[in-house]
Amino acid sequence: SSSSSVKQSSSSSNVTQSSSSIVKGEYFNPSLSYSEFEDDRDHRVYKYLTITGKNQSGETASVTVMAENLNVGEMIEGTLNQSNESKIEKYCYNNDTAICLTYGGLYQWAEMMGFNDSCNTKSCAHLIQEHHQGICPKGWRLLTYDDFYIVAHADKNKNGASDVRATFFGGLNYSGYTLIGAGYLNNGIFNDLDRTTYWFYPEEISATEGFTNWSSNTTTSLNSTYRTPKLAGESVRCVKVEQKD
Repeated sequence: SSSSSVKQSSSSSNVTQSSSSIVKGEYFNPSLSYSEFEDDRDHRVYKYLTITGKNQSGETASVTVMAENLNVGEMIEGTLNQSNESKIEKYCYNNDTAICLTYGGLYQWAEMMGFNDSCNTKSCAHLIQEHHQGICPKGWRLLTYDDFYIVAHADKNKNGASDVRATFFGGLNYSGYTLIGAGYLNNGIFNDLDRTTYWFYPEEISATEGFTNWSSNTTTSLNSTYRTPKLAGESVRCVKVEQKD
């Protein structure tokens, strides 16, 4: 079963001039066929595709995953915590909503999970479900480490991590996953747009730390995982829930 968030999406009208020259739509793999999905909460359209590769047991497996970062919710300033329980909140790099249009939002761990913000400072492991929806759209769930392992070991990949990253993020993007350098937020400071990206998995390591993966525009490996403060702002990807017969 999937979890659901009681928060509702809303959009921010505080749109400012973007500092990024990258335009969404220019960074997908043009040789691959992407499907599109509309999030009925805000009518935002996302590209997605099915990627086949090897799982951690070395077996062939597939995952249907968004090829861009989630961008849902109302922007709040990076100095604030995402604590409003009535709606989804997001950070946009440099507090610029236009950057979110390309790179997606940045979310604290509890916000991503659809939990009360107190879960950023206490253990909420007992609330994590096997197919955890969090703030993903209905019919989608949060990306897990197992999912990303398949992406990182996709059949089309020949050069390791570079085959997962977008071309403007130092990659070749053979897999079509289009990992981009969305940067991150830590202690109210935005860092490393186009240089680094971090994303949480729906797991916690401790009361205050989440399970994280990262990549830079020069990284050669994607299999390492790290512990990151739940209060950091990181990217979110969603996976399509498989329908059972």
